[in-house]
Amino acid sequence: PAPVSPGLMWLLQSEGGGSLRHTCEQSDGLSRYGWLMHDGESFGVQEIKDGELLLKTEFVKRPGGEHGGDWSWRVTARMEVRGWGGGAARVGRTAAAPSSRVSPAPLPPQGAAGPPPLLSLFFYIATDGQGTLEPHLENGTRLAAVTGTAEELGRFTLTFLRPTAESGEDPKYASYNYLDAASPGLQRLTEVVQSSLSNRFVFAPPGRGPRRRFFAVDAFRGLPGEPPRGRLLLHQVTLEPPGAVEVTFESGSAAGRPGRLAGRALSAALAQHAAAFEQRFEETFGLGRKGFPPPQRRFAQAALSDLLGGMGYFHGRSLVQSPLQERPVPAPEAALFTAVPSRSFFPRGFLWDEGFHQLLLARWDPALSREVIAHWLDLMNAEGWIPREQILGEEARARVPPEFLLQRSETANPPTLLLALQRLLPAAPPPYLRRLFPRLRAWYDWYNRTQAGPLPLTFRWRGRDPQPERFLNPKTLASGLDDYPRASHPSPEERHLDLRCWMALASRVLREVAERLGEPAGPYREMERALSDNGLLERLHWAPELGAFADYGNHSAAVGLRWQRVAPAVPGQPPPAPQLMREVREAPQPRFVGALGYVSLFPLLLQLLRPDSPRLPAVLAAMRSERQLWTPFGLRSLARDSPLYMQRNTQHDPPYWRGPVWVNINYLALRALHGYAGAKGPQRERAAELYRELRHNLVANLYRQYAESGFLWEHYSDSTGRGQGCRPFAGWSALVVLVMAEDY
Repeated sequence: PAPVSPGLMWLLQSEGGGSLRHTCEQSDGLSRYGWLMHDGESFGVQEIKDGELLLKTEFVKRPGGEHGGDWSWRVTARMEVRGWGGGAARVGRTAAAPSSRVSPAPLPPQGAAGPPPLLSLFFYIATDGQGTLEPHLENGTRLAAVTGTAEELGRFTLTFLRPTAESGEDPKYASYNYLDAASPGLQRLTEVVQSSLSNRFVFAPPGRGPRRRFFAVDAFRGLPGEPPRGRLLLHQVTLEPPGAVEVTFESGSAAGRPGRLAGRALSAALAQHAAAFEQRFEETFGLGRKGFPPPQRRFAQAALSDLLGGMGYFHGRSLVQSPLQERPVPAPEAALFTAVPSRSFFPRGFLWDEGFHQLLLARWDPALSREVIAHWLDLMNAEGWIPREQILGEEARARVPPEFLLQRSETANPPTLLLALQRLLPAAPPPYLRRLFPRLRAWYDWYNRTQAGPLPLTFRWRGRDPQPERFLNPKTLASGLDDYPRASHPSPEERHLDLRCWMALASRVLREVAERLGEPAGPYREMERALSDNGLLERLHWAPELGAFADYGNHSAAVGLRWQRVAPAVPGQPPPAPQLMREVREAPQPRFVGALGYVSLFPLLLQLLRPDSPRLPAVLAAMRSERQLWTPFGLRSLARDSPLYMQRNTQHDPPYWRGPVWVNINYLALRALHGYAGAKGPQRERAAELYRELRHNLVANLYRQYAESGFLWEHYSDSTGRGQGCRPFAGWSALVVLVMAEDY
């Protein structure tokens, strides 16, 4: 809850300062970064490309003692081409900087024969509410080590070794600077360092090269209005790349260590862990046996590793609005260990994303996956509700716009954790399931109680956007599919097909858990049977005019966005700017919603349709139709001939689930097609054919985009295949690993 946090910032020095890098930001414009190997426990290798600078960060943990043991970290830096990179958040004169600061000496122009630009690496350790730190200095400027104590770590020593050449053997000249400052909180460490930089320092290697000014930490005068929360100790190393720096953490309770995990010992440990990772990866996923060449296997390793490397521990309170209370209130303190969708853009837990993350992690490390699922279920309140977005603690809150902080207690999210739990069930220890079962039962009952639809055995997502005139189609954030077209006029009469299918899955999984534990399974079995009844499903959700399954509600197809003046002009003032507002040209009426897309596929995606269903041919035909859902890159989210295909939802909201290709739903489609291809039925061969084509298209495009851009993306263009949205998105896009392995 109040961790001692070590970390790294860096600055490629340039005329005017350069760009201080710390937290992953979309705006940094780094050409690529991510974990290439990560075992989720004791080893990882990450590469970061910042302009022409290539940074490699590697760590190894060595167990021992009572506090987790030791770890060592190596950061290697080199320039790919002689030249100098620029960047986004500039370091230079800031409001906190005294006016006497001068610019550094001009650098040679790009491509000129001169020394490489200077690189500063800022290694830090900070407390945040508990723990003590004691610096140990050499010559008054070099922070050689930090000794400390913390609740979770006991006594420890953090040692900053002197830099070496890239080979790791020969010493490397460097300048050293040191900062000891009060910390206002982890979320503001970048500001602390940025405001303490001065360029009065000179890099002067003995007997060679020009003397050069550079920016370094100097004095920190505090941030306005921020009481100290802890202490920050920072060690700045400034050198000419190439070079390497090692940091060792040694636990006070780890006795009898064979020697410091540094230098050759660290190199040997890294090599040993890398070989073990590659062997375990092949044993788990078998991509070599399937004939994938080494570049594609490395791509899959990076996808898994980036998901594991993005995992985090969060602690704090959600801000909750309940219908029973007038004002939002902070929820009780909660802790969450979870993966995240994107390190740069969504660095926090999302309920429906996490079920997809755990499908992959459950194959790699079932015990780790069980722990994450238990953490999520522990977030449940007394009613059985789990907030769909977890914004816990100031560090997480600092990354979220204020309008998205509030979690509404009537709003659900798809129970995808049950997909992962279903995968874990065969080998899950009974005591674990017994602890989970009361929470699973409460969660299931909450959905049935709060998300029930207008008719028996129907369901309706609560919490659609309450101001329909502002949206072409009011969003349904609860569904996870945000702007996917639903009934144009939200009403209690809506029947949502995808939620009904999720409840069928939930009934199936609850029945399986109850049977494993010898608990009464009858109610779950009956609900599963009722929600899987193909005849009833057709009566409630088959739209003959669409030739597909669909939602039902108060709907008008004749809607559009039009520029309108929404406020009267005030005399003597400029006229108010017009806004895009919804225009309804034909009154809504109760009907099926004329949108063919991902929601239409849910009876197939969750394998509720019988293999001999008379509706299965039409669903498969819509999937394979290029006029509808088929693309060379995967299934698009909304049919090309659908009225809202690629339509903006507001002036500021471009289409999101209205055309692009999303990996999580394509994974469910492949999983289902694989199942139908293996089941007796008239569509068996057709399902197998679609499966082979779709798998090839999805894998080929994700690999191609990764090779070109260096990233997995949030979603992909249905017309060009290009990655779109935020990146890196090694959340559910990492499911490509299971697709390659054909592991469903």
